Amino acid sequence: MKQLLTFVVALSLVSVWPAAAQPNTQTLEPLSLTLQQAETRLLQRNRDIQSAQRAVQGAQAAGLSASARPNPQISINSVSISPQHGIGAGNPGDKRIDTTFRVDELIERGDKRGLRMRAAQQLAQASQADLGDTTRQARVALAGTYYDLLFAQRKMRLMVDTSQLAEAAQAKASLRLKAGDLAASEVARIEVDTLHTENDAQQAYADIATAQLALAYLISADDAAARLRAVSDWPALTDADTGLALETLIARRPDMRAAQARLDAARTQRDLARAQRTRDISVGAQLEHYPSGTDNSVGVGVSFPLFLGNDYAGDIRSAEVAVDAAQDAVARTHAQALGELNAIRNALQVSAARLQRYQTGLIPAARRAADAAEFAFAHGAISAVDVLDARRVWRSIQLEALSAQADYAKALASWHINIQPEQE
Repeated sequence: MKQLLTFVVALSLVSVWPAAAQPNTQTLEPLSLTLQQAETRLLQRNRDIQSAQRAVQGAQAAGLSASARPNPQISINSVSISPQHGIGAGNPGDKRIDTTFRVDELIERGDKRGLRMRAAQQLAQASQADLGDTTRQARVALAGTYYDLLFAQRKMRLMVDTSQLAEAAQAKASLRLKAGDLAASEVARIEVDTLHTENDAQQAYADIATAQLALAYLISADDAAARLRAVSDWPALTDADTGLALETLIARRPDMRAAQARLDAARTQRDLARAQRTRDISVGAQLEHYPSGTDNSVGVGVSFPLFLGNDYAGDIRSAEVAVDAAQDAVARTHAQALGELNAIRNALQVSAARLQRYQTGLIPAARRAADAAEFAFAHGAISAVDVLDARRVWRSIQLEALSAQADYAKALASWHINIQPEQE
């Protein structure tokens, strides 16, 4: 009995701060977070979001490369050097060397530079949309893990209360056993039920630790996982606006924006591949110096490719296949978005109806039944088996109602996040 009382006291402390029961953490302050505070940390520290931000920066850097013009080429050639007579005496400019200085510049035609810049800009827009989609998914995951932690904390509190009630009931049963008013077998059943509630409390503590680790990963607070505590309350049961047009929501989703931007980029790159059949021209100018008493001479030149070996048919066909693949990706993303929004909306509607049934019907009825059973048992009107059944039903209804509250909270948060316009 003393060991049981000690366990109940320990659980009571855990219900105030679950991580306090872990070794070497009693002196640490809990890191209490509201859902909004957790989301602020997510946006600042989440690893996936940071990786998506790096991808945006890389796409912007690619845009700088795409806008660059071809560099001119300078060449210096010395010829007409006689091995028999040497290069002669005098200053370097008087040597018997025919020296040519030449500058060549490639002139791109067919708007290749403009197409490169446009494709790079479209890919940068896709990366920016990817960042928005990564943020959206991270926020949904955060809401889920946050409410999982809140559920585990509330479950722990419920298990502690149940353990305390079971301890009190066992003490009363022991007194009735001594008075000869209750059979030893019924006292044993009550003791087994008390031990069962203790096991449930221990499992609730493990659930808290699991939820803390999941939340800590999302907000990059792994070293403070054991200190995390959810302090927001459950959202109130309200009529969410689930009648919005799904096609409108899909059109402004960041994953859909990213797929469309990549399709636009693929089409631009196809145009760029076709533009390779427009010949680029290389123009050059040269200055020739020979110390033979003649003046320096100048010259100009032009060169262009002959499409005798490669007419870029392979590059063009590859670009056309890339366009087809991008169109498939748009259709696939649209279907996935439609299915996801339908699933979220259905989950919200079902969880709201389920929670309302618990709040307005099941919880009050189960409470009345449990109180009546306890009263009847205290006055010897029913057996221990009957009161234990009533307690189990009451405990089960409470846990189911708590689970319904968590499911509704997660569905509501997911719906609100998915219907919000993309945050730039």
